[in-house]
Amino acid sequence: MVKLSVIVPFYNVQQYAPDTLKSLRANAREDFEFILVDDCSRDETPDILARAEHELPGAVHVRHEKNGGLATARNTGIDKARGEYLTFLDGDDWLAPGYYPQLVAAMEELGCDFIRTDHVQSTARARTINRVPQGRRGVVMNPRDAILPADRSTSVDYAYAWAGIYHRRLVDRGLLHFTDGLRTAEDRPWIWKLHREAESFATVGLLGVFYRRGVASSLTQIGDVRQLDFIRAFDQVVAETAQDRDADKLLPKAVRTYCAIISHHLGSIERFEPAVARKLKSMSAAALRRMPQDVLEEALDSMDIQRASRLRRLRRRPASSGVAA
Repeated sequence: MVKLSVIVPFYNVQQYAPDTLKSLRANAREDFEFILVDDCSRDETPDILARAEHELPGAVHVRHEKNGGLATARNTGIDKARGEYLTFLDGDDWLAPGYYPQLVAAMEELGCDFIRTDHVQSTARARTINRVPQGRRGVVMNPRDAILPADRSTSVDYAYAWAGIYHRRLVDRGLLHFTDGLRTAEDRPWIWKLHREAESFATVGLLGVFYRRGVASSLTQIGDVRQLDFIRAFDQVVAETAQDRDADKLLPKAVRTYCAIISHHLGSIERFEPAVARKLKSMSAAALRRMPQDVLEEALDSMDIQRASRLRRLRRRPASSGVAA
């Protein structure tokens, strides 16, 4: 039986894919498989992956005929996966040698639904360790208990899918797939669903994923309309959390986080194309009006004056047509 399935989407990353694949080879094991999903790349990435299918032990090469985005590519990999455990890697990131065997060993020792790990962020020549915002390490916990408090960074704010490992039973329960077609913030509804509905998780201080920040082709660096999918992603978070049995406790966290993300994008609105910037404002104003207004008011009262004022002004913005996400 395959022990671990590693799902790796690639899209126009010819510059970085060789390093990614080299690091996968340094983590290969006879019971590991590497599902390489080419999301309809238009550069040399398909050729690199075609070679990797023969050179990387356990490689499974899948190509999309139409670009669907990161969420859809990950879902393709999940559907192909045969492993007892699953994990993710992005096609422009890389791993420390021997990291995956250590990750599997941690999972087998703890026996929980999923594990979250720290990671190294790489920007140009600088490297920074980013920690899961959860103090207890190596202890199995209830994921719901790690959502709150609302006014501090918690495990649901550390949404990186590749910073962890997941038991196949989460696939069987319908908890591991992403919202199809989301082009950014795809991991936000996903991590909230895991924390609301999975039964157990743990955090371990295992470093091995190197996250390449500042890649020119990354959506975090591009101010086009795809960035606005964060609104659809957080609408989903709020709507699903509102149906939760503990909605009264959890909604303030969901709404406050949504507000913080809106404020973040407004604070760097100059990086968006002018038409997209206008759409960001109108869609964000509509999103604020969709939120539970009593919960929203409490969230705004708890934020600093600059962010709260910016969002209150936006909420008063006249509604316009064509603002749906």
